[in-house]
Amino acid sequence: MGYLNNNTGYANDLLATRAVIKKNNFAILPPDGLVKNVVPGFENCDLTILSSPQLGATFVDYLITLHDGGNNRAGFGGEEIETFFYVISGQVTVEADGQRHSLSAGGYLYCPPGTLLKLENNNQGKDSQGFLYKRKYQPISGYQPHLVVSHRDKLEKVHYEGMENVIVEDLLPKDLGFDMNFHVLTFSPGASHGYIETHVQEHGAYILSGEGVYNLDNNWIPVKKGDYLFMAAYVPQACYATGRGEPLSYIYSKDCNRDIAL
Repeated sequence: MGYLNNNTGYANDLLATRAVIKKNNFAILPPDGLVKNVVPGFENCDLTILSSPQLGATFVDYLITLHDGGNNRAGFGGEEIETFFYVISGQVTVEADGQRHSLSAGGYLYCPPGTLLKLENNNQGKDSQGFLYKRKYQPISGYQPHLVVSHRDKLEKVHYEGMENVIVEDLLPKDLGFDMNFHVLTFSPGASHGYIETHVQEHGAYILSGEGVYNLDNNWIPVKKGDYLFMAAYVPQACYATGRGEPLSYIYSKDCNRDIAL
C-alpha cells in the first residue's frame, strides 16, 4: 500500500493491497484496507467486521478500537450466541452476569449463550483495542459452558506437539460443554509447524506480533503483526516465523468437541 498524503488523504503511489480473499477457502486482511462498520450498541468505537458468513465462516470476528468513552453498555450476544473478547492493548472494563472486571492487554472474557457481554474503555482517555467474536452455540445433552474471565499470564505454556520453539496457550477449558476454544500460538524466529495441516476445523486468527510466511491452500504468503487470517475447513495451512528477534504470535479460534451434523 502506498504512503498516504496527509494533506489530501490520497495515496502517493498506485493503489495496491496485500489482501487475498478466497471465499469459503481462506483470506488475509491487512490493516491498511480495513473499513469501519456501524453496529448498533457500540458507541464511540471503530468496529471492523472481519470474518463473517459472507466470507464462508460460521462465526463473526471483529477488530474494535474503543476511543475515550467508547462502550457497548447495551450488551453484545444473545440467547443462542456465545461471545469472546480479548484485549490487544489498553484497559477495558467488561461486565457479564452483573460482575465487572478490568482487563489489561492479554486479558479475556468468554460469555456462554444467553449472557450479554458489556464493554467500556477504561484507559485514562487513550484508545484501547480488542478482538471480538460471536458464534451460534451448539448444545449437547448433559453439558453446558460457563463464564470465563482470565489473563494469558495465568495460562500454562505448552510445547506445541512437542516442539521446544513453538508454544501454545489454551484460553478456555477443554471440557465438552465448550464447542470452541481460543488459543495463542507463538513461534520463535525460524520455527514452523511440523507439517501442513488439513482438518475440518475452521479458524479466524489475528497476528499479535512478529512476521512470517503462511501457507494457505499451498500459497506461501507473507504475514505480519496486525494482519487477520481466515481459514475455512480443510484448507491446507502452516507457517514459518521469520523476522529479527520478535516471535510470530497469533490468537485464533477453533471449533471443537462436536460431531458433524448431517
